[in-house]
Amino acid sequence: MITTWWASLSVAMKILWGVTLTASLIFVIQSILTFIGADAGDGGIDTDVDTGFDTEAADAAVEGGTNLYTFRNFVNFILGFGWSAILLQEKITSIPLLIVVSVIIGAALVALVMYLFKWLSSMQQSGNINLFKAAVGCGGSVYLTIPGQRKGEGKVQLSINNSVREYNAVTDGDTLKTGTQIRVVEVLSPETVLVEPLESIII
Repeated sequence: MITTWWASLSVAMKILWGVTLTASLIFVIQSILTFIGADAGDGGIDTDVDTGFDTEAADAAVEGGTNLYTFRNFVNFILGFGWSAILLQEKITSIPLLIVVSVIIGAALVALVMYLFKWLSSMQQSGNINLFKAAVGCGGSVYLTIPGQRKGEGKVQLSINNSVREYNAVTDGDTLKTGTQIRVVEVLSPETVLVEPLESIII
């Protein structure tokens, strides 16, 4: 039955179906990769939430989604154009008009996706600012020894918003060994915090 239907199509429609189905498959793969991603690795702040969402993959996706001339937007355009032409071919008998309408829908889909990624980017930036505020004063423990007098970086594990996060860390005091209980004094960068041992603040 499918072979009969396929044989009945014109060459132009076969090409349109092939391109549209290919774009649909790529779109599904891109979506899966965006929302699953890979492990973020050991460097920097571990901003992965409990669901395992990879913010590094999300950052790359957001940055790509806000740029007009990307492969992702090309796929989105083909997706909107192709399915519009296929679904509307029987309702719009004029080929030029069908092409115009399909182009408009494809462009609208690209604009919609770009707006969505821009919104996600603004939400992410807002979340990062809140994270900076939330980190100051939080307690945790030294994961890798922190050299004293800011002579090098170690690592700490902090509990922020009911989630354990890992930061690079420096200290102004003496060397802090693994297991030392600390608190965050200041967030120096998205990757590094300034800490002090809890003992230093006991009165």
